[in-house]
Amino acid sequence: MADASTIDRIAILEWGDHPCPPEHLREQLSGLDREVVVRSVDDLADCDGAVTVYHHEEFLDAVDWVHTIRSGYEDFPLDAYEDRGITLTNSTGVAGDLVAESAIGLLLTLAKGLHRYRDKQANSEWERIPWERPFELAASSVCVVGLGALGSSVATRAGVLGMDVWGVDVRPVSALGLDRVYDVGRIREAVEDARFVVLTTPLLESTRGLIGADELAAMRDDAYLVNVSRGEIVDQDALRAALEADEIAGAALDVFEEEPLPADSPLWAMDEVVVTPHAAAQSNNYGEKVAALVATNARCLGAGREPWNRIV
Repeated sequence: MADASTIDRIAILEWGDHPCPPEHLREQLSGLDREVVVRSVDDLADCDGAVTVYHHEEFLDAVDWVHTIRSGYEDFPLDAYEDRGITLTNSTGVAGDLVAESAIGLLLTLAKGLHRYRDKQANSEWERIPWERPFELAASSVCVVGLGALGSSVATRAGVLGMDVWGVDVRPVSALGLDRVYDVGRIREAVEDARFVVLTTPLLESTRGLIGADELAAMRDDAYLVNVSRGEIVDQDALRAALEADEIAGAALDVFEEEPLPADSPLWAMDEVVVTPHAAAQSNNYGEKVAALVATNARCLGAGREPWNRIV
């Protein structure tokens, strides 16, 4: 663990177009009893901690503590951090409720066909979609793949709306009150009866490509795939093929294998696909939530206690 006495100056990295600007996060941390500055990655010589979106090699020789404002940390070389004695923490749990709200919004959008009306609005078209196209969310089922903080939040909200909810996880999960929880090895069985499949699992080697041609083929032909987790969890070529062949009814995708989604991707033009630009966690209070976690960990390190969400 980083020496608490060294965490006196925390640098917030300039990270470009992330929805929470570094200056806003610094403002949210103005009450912290440590100096907080906004710096570029090549200006960390006098800093002890760094708040970042991604890993930078400069961290390995400059700071004692790194906090990523994401929950994912697949780009961080954990062995190198451990060898250098650098503490790494992440933001798991911060965006869970925010992303879950977005996921529920996408379920409602797909169920009611709201995206089709938005498309028509651009051309001032007053036209209903076919009467049999919208359906009742409360009479529908959802399989949530990944029942951590985010998945649990999605499952709880879906249950409140009256949906039949079950899930997939590597652990038995009973606290959510779900009727069914499948081991990941039974994922095809888990998704075959669901009207919606919502992906909320973290990106690991074991989850990369978790949803491929076989899993998509196992889904109902009136089912929708919703991905608010990581793009690499889905084989995007297989998804495109399944959509083009009407093997599933549609999808709502906030994340992609390549981001930004290339302009020539056929997903843009598909009527039953909703594309959002990795924005499910975006909220006017995101910076406040991250700042609270950063401040807590700075104080934990200052008192020699274990920080929250420690990875290394």
